[in-house]
Amino acid sequence: MAIIATHRSSRSSAMAMTTSAFTFRAFASSLFVAVTLFFTLSSFLVLFTSNSDRARLNSAPGYGSRIVGGGSIRRTVLALKSDPLKPRVDQIRKQADDHRTLALAYASYARKLKLENSKMLRIFVDLSRNYTDLLNKPSYRVLFESDSLSIDESLMRQFEKEVKEQIKITRQVISEAKESFDNQLKIQKLKDTIFGLNELLTKAKKQGAFSSLIAAKSIPKSLNCLAMRLMEERIAHPEKYSDEGKPVPPALEDPQLYHYAIFSDNVIAASVVVNSAVKNAKEPSVHVFHVVTDKMNLGAMQVMLKVKDYNGAHIEVKAFEDYKFLNSSYVPVLKQLESAKLQQFYFENKLENATKDTTNMKFRNPKYLSMLNHLRFYLPEMYPKLHRILFLDDDIVVQKDLTGLWNIDMDGKVNGAVETCFGSFHRYAQYMNFSHPLIKEKFNPKACAWAYGMNFFDLDAWRREKCTEQYHYWQSLNENRTLWKLGTLPPGLITYYSTTKPLDKSWHVLGLGYNPSISMDEINNAAVVHFNGNMKPWLDIAMSQFKPLWTKYVDYENEHVQACNFGI
Repeated sequence: MAIIATHRSSRSSAMAMTTSAFTFRAFASSLFVAVTLFFTLSSFLVLFTSNSDRARLNSAPGYGSRIVGGGSIRRTVLALKSDPLKPRVDQIRKQADDHRTLALAYASYARKLKLENSKMLRIFVDLSRNYTDLLNKPSYRVLFESDSLSIDESLMRQFEKEVKEQIKITRQVISEAKESFDNQLKIQKLKDTIFGLNELLTKAKKQGAFSSLIAAKSIPKSLNCLAMRLMEERIAHPEKYSDEGKPVPPALEDPQLYHYAIFSDNVIAASVVVNSAVKNAKEPSVHVFHVVTDKMNLGAMQVMLKVKDYNGAHIEVKAFEDYKFLNSSYVPVLKQLESAKLQQFYFENKLENATKDTTNMKFRNPKYLSMLNHLRFYLPEMYPKLHRILFLDDDIVVQKDLTGLWNIDMDGKVNGAVETCFGSFHRYAQYMNFSHPLIKEKFNPKACAWAYGMNFFDLDAWRREKCTEQYHYWQSLNENRTLWKLGTLPPGLITYYSTTKPLDKSWHVLGLGYNPSISMDEINNAAVVHFNGNMKPWLDIAMSQFKPLWTKYVDYENEHVQACNFGI
């Protein structure tokens, strides 16, 4: 029974195994069929889709496998979409045009840097011309005028190659020229900077000269105050200061005495000249001072010079209007003053007009048309009974007794003066226009000039040489200012040409109004020191080291001087 049972059990197991194997084979067969069917359908769908797309593209406008030359297809759809020819041609053309413009710019800058003859300039000009020729080449112009689908790609590549070669050459030339251009640029910038600074310097000089002229020629408040107070005193006490109706003191016409001529409208300056001369004179009573001013300042000058005792020295104060022969029919300067053009030249007050000529700006001062400045040419007629006279400017200080001048042998000369020339400076050529044929014919441009300020005149020799007539002749010729610069020194140099006696330089030291380097030894040794220049000693702009030479002769005891705080 046991054996039968075992046999049954084995049989049941075998049947179960047979059933399982059948089931697995059925499942595997079904899976294979399903996979095969899936791939078959997929392949069909892909093929159908590809045919459909191709048919759609074939039917699209503008599409086709266009045959060129040997029948090759020019561009695929993908290439057309990713790399269009027309924009590429335009880009290459733009690069060529940009580099042509760059070459032209460098050529233009080379000309600006004055490199016309350099190899560099020619290279840049040739480069720009090459670009122009390349862009204007007929075969390449077809590229520019074609649309994307009609562009010949091989022609485009040839154009691209030539452009790249030109660009390479251009960049190489620019790289080589860069250092040279940088140096030239620095030089040009430096030149431009220097030019700009020179313009500013010239402008500053003009402004400075004009400001200096204003400072020098303006009347200080204290000086104006003094003139007003003196005039007030003259009006309050006319009988005390007037010379009208009184006989002329014999000393004023005595040729045996020492006579001085001072022409000024500055009361304090004139008083300093007289004070310094009297204080340094060995015998003041033999000295006679002829002070001439204008009508406006006559009263103030009379009070200033007559309230003080000058140790017996004789003082005459007159106005030039008192000399009746000084009129426009006789005096060329007065006649010229009536000219509208001359008045405009002297009295125009615009800054741009006043600074047209910085060098000659000082000569535009109206004082050079004042008769007080030209009276020096009429000394023999003003003092007909005198033989010799010493002319003094109002900006000088006398430091020694001057009677020694009357002992000098003038050798028949008219004018005794200190010469100012040294080297090529202060020669006649600097004061006169030697391009004028008359000046060139009559005078030597290298002749030595001399100074006004302290001049000893032999009036007898003057009358003999007819110097006043000579002055009139030349002054009349210079009405249009073509013969010499304005002022009184040029006509003086002409009038006394060959009739001037050089004096020792210790008699007259100049430059205290502009030259700070004059030695004190030279000043202390001088008989007369001259504050010629803009820095007059009565102005705030006076040089401090020289001003005490003048202020020690100011009459600070005068109540009117004290009231005006003069010198403070």
